[in-house]
Amino acid sequence: MSRLILILGDQLSDTIAALQEAEKSSDIVVMAEVADEASYVPHHRKKIAFLFAAMRKFAKRLQDDGWQVAYTKLDDPENTGSIPGELIRRAEEFSAREILATELGEWRLIEALATCPIPVRQLEDARFIATHAEFETWAEGRNELRMEWFYRDMRRKTGLLMEGDKPVGEKWNYDHENRKSPPKSAQFAPPLRFAPDAITQEVLDLVATRFPDNFGTLDPFWFATTPEDARAQLDHWVAHNLPGFGDYQDAMMTGERFLNHSILSLYLNAGLLDPLEVCRAVETAWKADAAPLNATEGFIRQIIGWREYIRGIYFLEGPDYTSRNALNHSRKLPAFYWGAETKMHCLSETVAQTREEAYAHHIQRLMVTGNFALLAGIDPGEVHEWYLAVYADAYEWVEAPNTIGMSQFADGGIVGSKPYVSSGAYIDRMSNYCKSCAYKVKDKTGPEACPFNLLYWHFLNRHRDRFASNPRMGNMYRTWDRMDEDRRETVLSDADSWLKRLDQGEVV
Repeated sequence: MSRLILILGDQLSDTIAALQEAEKSSDIVVMAEVADEASYVPHHRKKIAFLFAAMRKFAKRLQDDGWQVAYTKLDDPENTGSIPGELIRRAEEFSAREILATELGEWRLIEALATCPIPVRQLEDARFIATHAEFETWAEGRNELRMEWFYRDMRRKTGLLMEGDKPVGEKWNYDHENRKSPPKSAQFAPPLRFAPDAITQEVLDLVATRFPDNFGTLDPFWFATTPEDARAQLDHWVAHNLPGFGDYQDAMMTGERFLNHSILSLYLNAGLLDPLEVCRAVETAWKADAAPLNATEGFIRQIIGWREYIRGIYFLEGPDYTSRNALNHSRKLPAFYWGAETKMHCLSETVAQTREEAYAHHIQRLMVTGNFALLAGIDPGEVHEWYLAVYADAYEWVEAPNTIGMSQFADGGIVGSKPYVSSGAYIDRMSNYCKSCAYKVKDKTGPEACPFNLLYWHFLNRHRDRFASNPRMGNMYRTWDRMDEDRRETVLSDADSWLKRLDQGEVV
């Protein structure tokens, strides 16, 4: 009796658990482009095109290897529009009575699959380093679930950058060396660009037709859509940009969209690259003296530390995590997040890049778009859906804790020990954005004052009851309290006026 082997768009790995247990001679691999997955948020058009093209090529790879693949294209007239619907249809077609799947990565899809009348057996996703049980054991009884302590356990488990039981260099973390301001001139090798082949072009035409109004440009489309091309980008980045990655990983520059960043997250999250494969390539470069330790450790920490930790938080906290709103923020997401005009250069630059590339690096996301949303009191649910929609590497398991937790503090402090807020001074220090802005970052009040300066104190003042006793925020409140009363009133009044203009739809 044949079984159906479900492969999703973020499971494009030869070693995925369901394939490893399947029988090539009798089981049928089921893959489907469905409306439910393509439209539960208004995904960036490049994101949809990337996944559909990568899925079609993965299906062909399996077929060439002797697998029977039942693949449904989005425009197939028999397409039921959902993963459960396609499984039911294929089960009837092939008289299958069981579905074998690798565990799903989003609560929404987990709940949808639970409605399937055919028995589904799910296997643990072995592409991740920490199992759910391991993370739950680590988290049990801890007052604070801080990533740093989890990361050290992952270093010990993998042996990456370890000498016995000790970290190489005798330090676990070199983050303090990785916060340099941007250089005066560009010195970065751009990511590899892969011209669309016939399969990709067919997908691009489909997406252009079916999603004409979705956020984001389709052309030029340059993402890798096969494991071979993704590995080529890995090798290219290790050779050219890894050495400077640590120094400038937090920097931002007008016109420089990628800097030293790897652009590997979309390939990792879709399954085209294996996390340990990537980390070992980086470690090998360090062992060959081709990259400094601060860059090597900083990158590996993002993969086996932060990425694994965030996944653990998502599944530990459960399906209601994305609805949390600890600060009771309710302002609507401003139109400039979708490309409307704004005078804030840092935001217009980041959103324009996001619209054209389906990509922005972690500081642009955290300290520009995320920082503004938190300071302005934007509804975290809307912020979450925006990040999930616009970035090609965004899946809820990785996006939601980064947004709800780290960026918006909507989980009340599970992920972050304090809210990640800053005035314009941080953006000025870590970027050259402020030089091209209509506002003046040095102005603290008045019509030309940087909105981040006004909203920073406004945020602290309105949330004083929650944060004044936070040991990491005491200095901020002491600085606020030392200001004379007239100045504090002016700051708050100017912030209120600015927010009123924002709410009225003015260009701000």
